[in-house]
Amino acid sequence: MKIAFLLVDRFSNLCLSNALEPLRAANSFAREPTYTWQFYSLDGAPVRSSSGIAILPDKAIHELSYVDRLYVIASYGHLENDTPATRRALQVAARQSKAVFGLDTGAWLMAAAGLLKDRRATVHWDILDAFSERFLDVSVEQASWVSERDVLTCAGASATLDLSRHLIARDISPAVAMDVEALFTPPARSDALPAVRDSLVARAARIMRKHIEAPLDINHLSQSLKTSPRTLSRRCQAALGMTPGQLYRHIRLTAARQLVEGSDASIAEIAVRCGYDDPTALTRAFRLRFGAPPTAFRQENLQFGLNLPS
Repeated sequence: MKIAFLLVDRFSNLCLSNALEPLRAANSFAREPTYTWQFYSLDGAPVRSSSGIAILPDKAIHELSYVDRLYVIASYGHLENDTPATRRALQVAARQSKAVFGLDTGAWLMAAAGLLKDRRATVHWDILDAFSERFLDVSVEQASWVSERDVLTCAGASATLDLSRHLIARDISPAVAMDVEALFTPPARSDALPAVRDSLVARAARIMRKHIEAPLDINHLSQSLKTSPRTLSRRCQAALGMTPGQLYRHIRLTAARQLVEGSDASIAEIAVRCGYDDPTALTRAFRLRFGAPPTAFRQENLQFGLNLPS
């Protein structure tokens, strides 16, 4: 899936991070990478975030070729950036994009370019009233995000993080979205996984993460949840399309990959820490999940110069 990030001067760096980092994480958790991306500015010149961070884009927006999603990321300065040249650039870029997403005040620039005419949309809450008064041809809603046909608008940085997890669940799987959620959310909040809306399944996943080295059998797991194995299996299938055993294996292999890529522990040690009887069993399961053995993933990290902790 090809993604373009159009960064408009004084854009929100937090919006960019919350849109991009979950996709980067999803690529690492999925069997094979799903997302690729490039950065664009209006004229190809470096652009600064609202906090002064300078980004060197890959290209100017007029050089955009077909992408699946174009993110328009703006924040402060949306009025100064709302120029005839910006409107024309967005109109042309939209024709090269399967879908256009406006983050923060990016919706303002999209509306000014006519991309939201006769559609539902939202914008950052600070300018919601001004937006509704300025663009009478847009049906404005106070929401985290609004999606209609080939456009999507998102209110701000925290909403962008939730949106990213929602998209990952749809694009790849709820299980991978759950992995991403666990990476970005403190354990105290892991009962509220957006990718797993069934509270019983979310609680089961939380217990599984606490018992990776010595996995519980489904009977003990069900007892700790005060439910029956049949109910847990049915709810897990409905929420994630997998059995509790498959979910447990998914969580253990995700933990194994993180140890392979982020530590210098031996494969034998990682096998023990992730509940496998021997390295061969881990390697077999790892290859089935990720398409390559653990040693290949570690070698790739070393090849790209990532320093493993001593």
